[in-house]
Amino acid sequence: MELRVLKYFLVIAREENFTKAAKQLHITQPTLSRQIAQLEDELGVTLFERNNHKIILSEDGMILKRRAQEILSLANKTKQDFLYKDEYLEGTISIGCGEFQATKCLTDCIAAFRKEHPHIKYELYSGNTYNIKDNIERGLIDIGLMSCPIDLSKFESIEMPLKETWGVLVKKDSLLACKEFIEPQDLIDLPIVTSIGDYQETILNHWFGKYQDQMNIVARGNLIYNEALFAQSNVGVVLGIKLNYDYKDLCFIPLKPSLHQQTALAWKKEQFFSPATTAFIKYAKEYFKR
Repeated sequence: MELRVLKYFLVIAREENFTKAAKQLHITQPTLSRQIAQLEDELGVTLFERNNHKIILSEDGMILKRRAQEILSLANKTKQDFLYKDEYLEGTISIGCGEFQATKCLTDCIAAFRKEHPHIKYELYSGNTYNIKDNIERGLIDIGLMSCPIDLSKFESIEMPLKETWGVLVKKDSLLACKEFIEPQDLIDLPIVTSIGDYQETILNHWFGKYQDQMNIVARGNLIYNEALFAQSNVGVVLGIKLNYDYKDLCFIPLKPSLHQQTALAWKKEQFFSPATTAFIKYAKEYFKR
């Protein structure tokens, strides 16, 4: 039983699809199918069953999944314990990140990590939760900072210690600018610009409550900086999260009742990363635990 084949098995279990798994592993589907068939012959069991055009683990497959995770985790830890004992880490870590106040938590973590590993470089890609999650799944980036809730069943994650605060961006000469808080009735019939996303729409509809049908949403966006330009151009008030940024001629007013959103740093389960990314994930777990 080879570690390489166990890795193949775990990727198939995660993707629930041989074609996707083969693409992720950069091998052909026939090669992958042959390796798994040989593993099943070696163990004398059937590891996968077909169900509604996808494959799922059999009972024996579930047992092997737990064992394989333990075996590969131990093998990887053993390798890391010896590989860089007398050498410095280097390489590039690619990170997808939305626009959040919690981004500062992430960059503080990177700054602390750099003191121990100054030769590692970073690539930061901005985007919203959905394209960051997609890019992680496609293997284009290593880890991502995303808003919650989101289906993280295929991911491991760390919750950020800072929650995002929702509010309204309005022109400083607006009648709303003098308010300490913005309540749903304050926005009746005003043109509103807000975020794209099913979850965002759900929590805002809940916040609007009985005033939901009286809200006039004229535009949606996926990055708050671009949405703020709508307010500057007098298209409408912007309903979104607060950032550590001062917009010219705009002010931020929090909502009442208050509305907050959690973010998480996430990466794919059963993924084998570069030594640099592996070391950073291990460091981030301890950093945010503290």
